[in-house]
Amino acid sequence: MTNYLTTFPGFYETKDMRMIDDDGYISIMARTDDVICTAGYRLSTGAMEEILLKHSCVTDCAVFGVKDKLKGEVPIGLVVVTEEKEGLINELVTSKLAIVKALPKTRSGKTLRGTMRKIANGEDYTVTPTIEDATVLTDLTQVILMLLE
Repeated sequence: MTNYLTTFPGFYETKDMRMIDDDGYISIMARTDDVICTAGYRLSTGAMEEILLKHSCVTDCAVFGVKDKLKGEVPIGLVVVTEEKEGLINELVTSKLAIVKALPKTRSGKTLRGTMRKIANGEDYTVTPTIEDATVLTDLTQVILMLLE
């Protein structure tokens, strides 16, 4: 408990990464401890998501790590966009990124990154009863597997 009270004296550290936009609205991006290890480097998936969200066409995104024999883990990014324009993926990153119609979310708005990670790693997963639209997982499974080919 003391770890959560020492970073900001008098305040509770939630370990959530947040972004404050120009209008003062706060968006919770990810856990600060949600990192992947790629070739010995610790990369923040939340920081990668923040970069993707800065593009004017991106309305939502998720980045998560997938097991890789050579590098340990590699990041995969999924983005929801307002419009698909030619060359958009090249503007965002060069590999392991796909445009999707929607991300799996709970009714409270939490993105199910753990479920997507399990799909990518070929692990069993349980569909939470709080998922907003379970059919999204069917479409995402095909996209994720295509990225891993």
